[in-house]
Amino acid sequence: MGKGGGCVPSKKKVPSSGANPDASHPNASGNAPPIPTDDNPNSTTPSRNDEVSAESHPNSHPAPKLRIFIVFYSMYGHVEDLARRMKKGVDGVNGVEGLLYRVPETLPSEVLEARKAPPKDSEIPEILAAELAAADGVLFGFPTRYGSMAAQMKAFFDSTGQLWKEQSLAGKPAGFFVSTGTQGGGQETTAWTAITQLAHHGMLFVPIGYTFGAGMFKMDSVRGGSPYGAGVFAGDGTRGPSETELALAEHQGKYMAAVVKKLAPA
Repeated sequence: MGKGGGCVPSKKKVPSSGANPDASHPNASGNAPPIPTDDNPNSTTPSRNDEVSAESHPNSHPAPKLRIFIVFYSMYGHVEDLARRMKKGVDGVNGVEGLLYRVPETLPSEVLEARKAPPKDSEIPEILAAELAAADGVLFGFPTRYGSMAAQMKAFFDSTGQLWKEQSLAGKPAGFFVSTGTQGGGQETTAWTAITQLAHHGMLFVPIGYTFGAGMFKMDSVRGGSPYGAGVFAGDGTRGPSETELALAEHQGKYMAAVVKKLAPA
């Protein structure tokens, strides 16, 4: 499992994971998501007044980047693989950065060892519920357990009571990505049943719909993901994400970043 940071300023930068999408892939042409990432697409060349203004403030600092927290639980690494590729998509949008966080593990170490779960990457920090308030948008990733989110992610949501009381997350965009063992294992229901968590916090659910274009209709290979968000089929645990599944995750990161930019205060 590759190392990587980029989660908080004190951590090292996460290297981009995975190879570039195959050139024949419908999303590999670099087409931007349907929502423009340029806040002012009709802007023209700066006027002389703009240039004078810039020259008169040589010490001005660039605006801080909008931050999308990519918060996930991953036992065997499938969701983490999607999260890393999703960060690449977020970081590819000017003015936005993705920060990786994992939720606390609730299983004892002996159970994880018995299940042959690999060790967690120590360079991806655990997140505390209160830290969510600092995000401009959140992407939550988790495996399914009988058609709904894994207990570890549910425990994390259960710890957000103070944020709910204060409605600190109200109005923040949020989305989901998932992992299931089979095609009928809950790619849609796992995300669908998680929407209740966002509703009580007043968060804005951002599905990807069919914005991935032709990639959403591919039938020549097994592919996870749905209009609700990116997804991977893990099978018995030995199948890793396909390039199509990773490309969909990257697209979701770009799409969410574009939405966050559109909703950000001027």
